[in-house]
Amino acid sequence: MKQHILIITLVVSLFTGLGQFSAASPTAPTARDKQVATAVAAFLSTAHLNRQGFDELNDEISERWINAYLKSLDPRKMYFLQADVDQFYKNKHQLDDMIKRHNIRFAYDVYQTYLQRLAEREAVIHELIDMEHDFTVDESLDTDFENRGYPKNSADARELWRKQIKYDFLLQKAAETEIDDARKKLRRRYDTFVENRKQMDGNELLETYLNALTSSYDPHTSYMSPTTLENFVISMRLQLEGIGAALQMMDGHTVISKVIPGGAADKDGRLKPEDTIIGVGQGVDGEIEDVVGMRLNDVVKKIRGKKGTIVRLQVTPGGKGEPKIYDITRAQIELKDSAAQAEIIESGKKPDGNPYRVGVIDLPSFYMDMEAARNGNENFRSTTRDVRKLLDEFRKDNVDVVILDLRRNGGGSLTEAINLTGLFIDQGPIVRVKDADGNVQSYDDTDAGVSWSKPLVVLTSKFSASASEIFAGAIQDYRRGLVVGDYATHGKGTVQTLQDVGQRLFRIQKPPKLGALKVTMQQFYRPNGDSTQNRGVLSDIELPSVTTHLDVGESDLDHSVAFDQVASAPFEKLALIDNTLLERIRKRSKARREDSEDFQKVEKTIAKYLEQKDRKSVSLKEDVFMADRDDAEEDALKDAFEDDDDQVIDRNFYFDEALAIALDYTQLLKNGQFANTEDSEQESENPKLQAGVQTR
Repeated sequence: MKQHILIITLVVSLFTGLGQFSAASPTAPTARDKQVATAVAAFLSTAHLNRQGFDELNDEISERWINAYLKSLDPRKMYFLQADVDQFYKNKHQLDDMIKRHNIRFAYDVYQTYLQRLAEREAVIHELIDMEHDFTVDESLDTDFENRGYPKNSADARELWRKQIKYDFLLQKAAETEIDDARKKLRRRYDTFVENRKQMDGNELLETYLNALTSSYDPHTSYMSPTTLENFVISMRLQLEGIGAALQMMDGHTVISKVIPGGAADKDGRLKPEDTIIGVGQGVDGEIEDVVGMRLNDVVKKIRGKKGTIVRLQVTPGGKGEPKIYDITRAQIELKDSAAQAEIIESGKKPDGNPYRVGVIDLPSFYMDMEAARNGNENFRSTTRDVRKLLDEFRKDNVDVVILDLRRNGGGSLTEAINLTGLFIDQGPIVRVKDADGNVQSYDDTDAGVSWSKPLVVLTSKFSASASEIFAGAIQDYRRGLVVGDYATHGKGTVQTLQDVGQRLFRIQKPPKLGALKVTMQQFYRPNGDSTQNRGVLSDIELPSVTTHLDVGESDLDHSVAFDQVASAPFEKLALIDNTLLERIRKRSKARREDSEDFQKVEKTIAKYLEQKDRKSVSLKEDVFMADRDDAEEDALKDAFEDDDDQVIDRNFYFDEALAIALDYTQLLKNGQFANTEDSEQESENPKLQAGVQTR
């Protein structure tokens, strides 16, 4: 049995019943809110990785905290006035002292001012949506939200909103929306936004305020309210109990975006994508409650429930026509779209005339049913178990090469990253971990043998993070396979542990549900000693993509932990990659891309995106706006992550080039085309390269 270290480790059992978290009025904190806040602040001061830099809450953290809190409420500086902010900033060095005295009143005072400004802006927004706008005037909207100031007064705020609404109308014009429909759409959008902000309860406000504090230490330390914690646990175990439908909020309405195959709604057969849910009732005769305008999380809570119970949905089919009521019996649902999926693609031609068989595995996350594992269930759901089964099938089907797609994998369980890497290497260190005291510990694959000994290609992007980077970094360090994709991965090289707040406060067997603190306590390192923090894992073969240039990496986040190195762990490299082989593959790929109209278009899009990226404003003159309008970012994401429910991988030009690289790699390996270097001569002795390598 391998070590079970989690990037997110739940330290106490989940429970039901006792001590529900109170949903206090946002006008004032409850005694329990104060307890939670004090516990979170105290634990940050003693447990965070950077605690040596911040022995306790201090003025620097306090100033970061107030900035983050105001940004969480008003990120574009559209609601607060400068006078409001000046008043708030009188406390910028006091928040640390306040929370030590169990005083979090500041959060609620700021929120009340925010509600007042929301109401004022709502009236102005309605007026501006109804008025006529002159799109021939040469003026612009400032989009440098970070550096622009707050409105000085109500007139200044109105002018800012006039330009914002004008910009909204230009977007609607670009989408060829009729003016009357555009007005209706914008009214619904802003009305829904304001209503949702007004509906923020005490739990959410506390979560927002404490997350402003936690993010002042680093971007990945956060407080989870009981609801957020529940959703997190569901995402890790890939199971929930409900009807099996994905919901989204559209203009104030809850709309079915997808019916999950095999779920209760799918088996019932009546609920369809684009249906609008306008009411929810519990049981066979529970009153139908109107949910129009209700926050999506609240609607989800009403629909989700224990298997075997009935929920009644009042639905407008397709969003129009007569409402109907569907009674659906809830069931346990497997979130299969978040699990590893595979398909086999035939491409190219072998010397014998048969096509190469390429096994593609799409892995959206490193998941693990933590609760089942803690309870000793030997058959708990995990990434490694699922992928091992897929690799077993690939071997039976005579697959020649595997492509593991991590482009949209944001991480998950560190244990699973270690164990999954062990399917592709024999034995040895996978990741090293350093704590706040400087202690370094190595976590190894200790199981002999591999599940896949043939060629491996790992497909990554700037969105591949955390556990994905552990896997990709180890594969690269061992020279076990190719890493292909964006210039580098996301760059998250820190480890978080989940601490149950109720358990820390009450120390009883079944503490009340008070949420949890996800706190950064360690930093991880590749076998070669490099951290992935900020730097990420660099691709062996880079494919040009706009996503490489998006400001979505770890280094783009506020207060990210610095890059670091430790001593390299002793490990034996394989002879499955060398520099000459890489250069041959790069040249072949470059030649194909230069001959590809699609990749030529990508290069032009990148150039245009970079030219526009540093602009601090957008023109509100219609002819200039339309000429400048560019969907480079949106198109890039669509090309990289376009999703078809019927396929594991969408065959666009980007994936086809990754496929061609995989075939080049397989052919060159089979032909033994390695550089005759001292390094590769030594590595060729490795028993892992022998035909009789043990599989598992």
